[in-house]
Amino acid sequence: MKKLIADRVKNISPSMTLAITAKAKELKSQGIDVISFGAGEPDFDTPIHIQQAGIEAINKGFTRYTPVNGILPLREAVAKKLLKDNGLNYSIDEIIINSGAKHSISTALQAICNPGEEVIIPVPYWVSYPEMVKLAEGKPILVDTKAENNFKLTKEEFLQAITPNTKAVIINSPANPIGTVYSKEELEVIGKIAIDHQIYIISDEIYEKLIYDNKKHISIASIDEKFKEWTILINGLSKTYAMTGWRLGYTAANKEVINAMGRVQSHALSHPSSITQYAGLAALEGEKDLTNKMIVEYDRRRLYMVNRLRGMRDLGFIYPEGAFYIFVDISKVFGRKINGVEINSSLDFANELLEQRKVAVIPGVAFGADHYIRLSYATSLEIIEEGLNRIEDFIK
Repeated sequence: MKKLIADRVKNISPSMTLAITAKAKELKSQGIDVISFGAGEPDFDTPIHIQQAGIEAINKGFTRYTPVNGILPLREAVAKKLLKDNGLNYSIDEIIINSGAKHSISTALQAICNPGEEVIIPVPYWVSYPEMVKLAEGKPILVDTKAENNFKLTKEEFLQAITPNTKAVIINSPANPIGTVYSKEELEVIGKIAIDHQIYIISDEIYEKLIYDNKKHISIASIDEKFKEWTILINGLSKTYAMTGWRLGYTAANKEVINAMGRVQSHALSHPSSITQYAGLAALEGEKDLTNKMIVEYDRRRLYMVNRLRGMRDLGFIYPEGAFYIFVDISKVFGRKINGVEINSSLDFANELLEQRKVAVIPGVAFGADHYIRLSYATSLEIIEEGLNRIEDFIK
């Protein structure tokens, strides 16, 4: 009998983060008082001047096909941003606009991966990395990192994972789900190994602006010109400008990679929405007041959550330096019965927390780390306070 569904799709796991967020929304729609720590998106509205740019694009008739790689003014704006913010000099031929940073990564993997080639992914990882590698017919190589290193990939771990089939490594800084930030020295180590072995560095920098404690974001491509040649830099507007639903990301890399991505995108998508591209242009060229206000507010929420979690029995966490997540260690709760249900996994914990206290969290198993849960502070301080009260009560 013929196979009706492709094997590569059958082996793909659905996004647990989206599934749990959807479940929480469904319960809320039924009038149930649910607190959700699941959302990976800003709770702020898209700035007015960006909204107006989208409306103006419609009114002016900018609703037709655009070049596959994106409109020229937007690619020029991205090039200016990369030069100003990251010290990186890219030509417009080395930039492609995509439908969100997730689409950027997916398209890049399809452009570079041959069947069976390996992509190194440090654990914990963002939930979609391994699945996107599989869809590109590559092989995800999951490398366990250590909590004492804030789950950052070390020289020894990287070298041990490399084989003749290694095609790329994915680095995410600031990181989802852990909130850690790679230093320049740590990135230098990774970059030197990558160029020595001719391995692409897929550098996911979507949380670049969401960084705290006077830390500085360093793009690995900016450290050395050789690093830049082997780096596929991924970024987008979703987190920085509260534009998650607009779907706009971009990739900067050498011309060969960008040309290959353009060929993939031309058949898979044509190009990102013309309206969104003009809104994105307004975002990059406009004022940054809301972004700065968002960062201040996220920092306030972050510090509140850190202080509360420090006082909770049997919970630990990785101190977050960026993004808007805290990765909470729940391993001391394992083996305990809560309302007659024994907790032996992050999924057990998340299910019972939602059932018993109506709090939605993302189980760490979604990120390859089953002893943890992820909490997002991209929600109001009032909601955070109530949610942590319920978690504390649940633990007790």
